[in-house]
This record gives sequence, C-alpha cells and structure tokens, in this order.
Amino acid sequence: MKSVLLSAMLTSALLLATPSLAALKPGDKAPDFKVKAATNGKVGDFSLSQALKNGPVVVYFYPKAFTKGCSLQAQQFSENIDQFKAKNVSVIGLSADGIDTLTDFSTKDCAGKFPVGSDLKARIAKQYDAKLPAVDMSGRVSFLIGQDGRILYAHDSMNEATHVPGLLEATKKLK
Repeated sequence: MKSVLLSAMLTSALLLATPSLAALKPGDKAPDFKVKAATNGKVGDFSLSQALKNGPVVVYFYPKAFTKGCSLQAQQFSENIDQFKAKNVSVIGLSADGIDTLTDFSTKDCAGKFPVGSDLKARIAKQYDAKLPAVDMSGRVSFLIGQDGRILYAHDSMNEATHVPGLLEATKKLK
C-alpha cells in the first residue's frame, strides 16, 4: 500500500513540476497519425488525415484516463462538443492508456461524444513535442489543426481547466 501511495505521489509531483513542453507552434505541419480509438464504448480506427477531410480537428493530449484533471478535461470537452461541431471541428483525445481503459473512459468521462485514442508509449505525443520527459506519457497539450494540416492554435499547460476555453476561442476565429 505504501509503495502505491508513494508512486502516485511521485507521479503527481512529476506532472505538477514539469515545465511547459516545447510543443509544436501555429503554422507547423501537424504529424499525421492513425490510432485505435474508442467512442461511446466502441473501438475503431482514427486517422487524422481522414478526419481533416471533414473539417478542422482538435487533438488534445492528456496524461492518464480517470485521473482527476484528465476526467475534468474530458467532461469539459463533452459539455462543449456542440460548440466545436457548430464550427465543423471534430475532437480526439490521446493518451498512453490502453484501448481497454479508453473504451471505458469514452463512455464515462467523455459521455460517448468524441473518440479517445490509444497512444501507447506516447509515440504520437513525441512527434508533437507533447511527451513528458523520462516517462512514456504525454503532457497536457492541445492543438487546433486546420484542414490544410497546419496547426492553427496550440495550448500547453498542465492546468486542465484552461484548454477547452482557449480552443473554443480559437474556433470562433475559423471562417
């Protein structure tokens, strides 16, 4: 029990103490990716290039499903998904969690409203400069990607409450 508590405390300290990542910036080309993703408990494939054919895409990285901040962030996306859809913007969340965990997370914290993809070993997060140092987890970094595959907006903060408002503001500027 003590080792579990100590591990949780160390992980929390690492996440809180981690400086802002050197995430990709607006104007940069967003790396394409394909992942297994769960939406409302159903697993399928998600391709960024395919999603971009339908409109801009929010790609948000988060450290771990069912943790306090990550659950809050997923709930905020879920509660505001209609505002994204009104601008023809789709949303996908990515974490290093396995697809079984994300299948459950997609129904509970995401309320079945958007996919969450399994980025095992944070390989995609690394391409986006969103991987935490020394662990195979992503930090909390969000991107709005235009249909041309270029990043329109990037938000890099471990404060989960700041991502959805910033992304909504960025989507208001879309034509």
